[in-house]
Amino acid sequence: MNEREDKEKRAQQRDNSKIYINLPVEFLIKHNITPNKISFIGFICSLVASFLIAIGWMYYSIWLAWLIPCTLGVGGAFDLFDGEVARRTDQETQSGAFLDSNLDRLSDAIFILGLIYGGLVNYLLGYILLFLVLMISYTRSRGENEGVNMKGIGIMERADRIMFFIFTIIIELIFYFISFLLLNDPITILVPFITRVPVTPVFLIGIIVFISTLIYTVLQRLSFVFKTLNANKEGV
Repeated sequence: MNEREDKEKRAQQRDNSKIYINLPVEFLIKHNITPNKISFIGFICSLVASFLIAIGWMYYSIWLAWLIPCTLGVGGAFDLFDGEVARRTDQETQSGAFLDSNLDRLSDAIFILGLIYGGLVNYLLGYILLFLVLMISYTRSRGENEGVNMKGIGIMERADRIMFFIFTIIIELIFYFISFLLLNDPITILVPFITRVPVTPVFLIGIIVFISTLIYTVLQRLSFVFKTLNANKEGV
C-alpha cells in the first residue's frame, strides 16, 4: 500500500469512527462543555493513568489495576471529542488548537515518564521513546509549516499510540493475573536493557513493537515531506 492509499484508508477510518462518537459529542454540546474544558478533562485522565503506572498499580491489585486502561481510554476519548465539538459548534480557534496540541505533548511526555518511574521501561529506552514521540509531532508540525498536508500520514499517530497501549496493558493484566491464579506465581521476565521491573512476555513484545512502529512512523513522515517538497519544486 502506497502513501496515498494509506492516507485515504485512514481518512475513511476517521469518518467511520465519527459514527461512534456522535452520542457523547452531542451530550457535551447539549451541556455547553467547551472544547478547551474537554481538552483539560482528557489531560487530567492521562495524568491519573500516568500517576497510577508510576506508583506501581499495574500489579498491585487485580481490580485496581483496571483503573489504568480505563482512565487512559477515557482520556483518549476526550482527545477525540474536543476537536469534534469545536467543529460542530464553530468554536475552532488557533488558541484552542494551540492549547490542545501542547496538552497532547505534555500528556505524551508525562505518560512516558510514568513508564520510566514505574520501571516498565528503563531510563535509556524511556528517553528514546520520548524522543521518537516528540519527533513524530515535530515532523508533522514542520511539514505543515512548509505547506505539506500531513493529516493521516504515519501508522502511529497519537490516537493509535493510545489505543496500542490500552490493548497492551489490558492483555498484560489478563496474562499476569491469570498466570498468577493458575500458578500462584505470575510468568514474568526481567530484561535489564528494556525494563527495570519484571514484566510478562506480553509487555516486552508490546514495547518492542511500539518502539519499532514509532521509528517507522518518523521515517514515513520524513519520507513523505521530502517527496512532497521535491515534487512541488519540480512542478514550479
